[in-house]
Amino acid sequence: MSESRTARIVQQIEEIPAAEWDQCARASGPYNPFLRHAFLAALERSGSAVPETGWQPLHLVIEDDAGQLQGVVPMYLKSHSQGEYVFDYAWAEAWHRSGGQYYPKLQVSVPFTPVTGPRLLCRSQSGQQETVTQLLAGCVQFAEQLNVSSLHFTFLPQDQWQHLGQAGLLRRIDRQFHWHNVGYQHFDDFLAALSSKKRKNIRRERREVADIGGEFEWLTGSDLREHHWDAFYHFYVDTGSRKWGQPYLTRAFFSEISASMPEDILLILYKRNGRYVAGALNLIGEQALYGRNWGCIEDHPFLHFETCYYQAMEFAIARGLQRVEAGAQGAHKLARGYLPAPTYSAHWIADVRLRDAIATYLKEERSYVAEDIEFGGMHSPFRRAPDS
Repeated sequence: MSESRTARIVQQIEEIPAAEWDQCARASGPYNPFLRHAFLAALERSGSAVPETGWQPLHLVIEDDAGQLQGVVPMYLKSHSQGEYVFDYAWAEAWHRSGGQYYPKLQVSVPFTPVTGPRLLCRSQSGQQETVTQLLAGCVQFAEQLNVSSLHFTFLPQDQWQHLGQAGLLRRIDRQFHWHNVGYQHFDDFLAALSSKKRKNIRRERREVADIGGEFEWLTGSDLREHHWDAFYHFYVDTGSRKWGQPYLTRAFFSEISASMPEDILLILYKRNGRYVAGALNLIGEQALYGRNWGCIEDHPFLHFETCYYQAMEFAIARGLQRVEAGAQGAHKLARGYLPAPTYSAHWIADVRLRDAIATYLKEERSYVAEDIEFGGMHSPFRRAPDS
């Protein structure tokens, strides 16, 4: 650390003034609702990201001599690898086979959120590189003091990923699927850009959902009510129970964000025969709409695609947002206009032998992922020549 700055750890984000945290988040990149103090505090207050669930908050803070916040890092001590979306289960197994203890580890991320955003948050763009370097040094120093196996920075922007790689961390790449709004005025403008076959398929899917006889509601800001969240939580629990065994987020979390950041929320609900039967939660950023959670209590063909993808695209067009990020995984998104995009993470591994083995693995994995992204781009659903 520089002589004029000190680093410390806080165990609750509410120990940090919201305005100071948010200033660091705003100065570090385009507005991202997941980096808001309100969002991270909701995870803690609701009992979603707390020691009892394996997410112990240990946020790093850097302050100057006057006690003014200069940088922050959302960091957690993890007792498992759930809710991260960058999978290191094989690393943990290898560590345990060699007689080591992989957990606990340190995780720099937004819990349960596979959304790219800066992780080393600086109060000012002036001297940002120096502050990023200091924040990284503070994280590594704390990892060494705790004697943890590893320190992971997930869903980084490319510039921070490169910075951490230059500092000696191992770099990893994965991919998601994002939809890009290239100035569309209407959904039909998007359809017109597709190949004839893909355009017909999407129209058929939307027509089949329309024939079910329900209706969609877009709820944001003051329109959000507790009965909406009751319905959505029912959907969320059903999906989470089937995918993970138990849902990550508590019911209280949704009330928390509805009260503290309603303008950042888009809740898409589908009502049929007088009751809500499906829904998708999205958050609204400066440039993107971020799809997060979905669920339903009635099974209808293509309802998932309509609720999560096509309705989100229509909202993004209406708001003039540049893209829709529909979350992790899902190669089926490609046929619906969502193109592959790389995601980045960086990893500090304490054990030299394991670090060397992981470095070799990641080199091969980066090559494979790059080929996969290229392959996906080559099989884009968009027209390359006028349709006949």
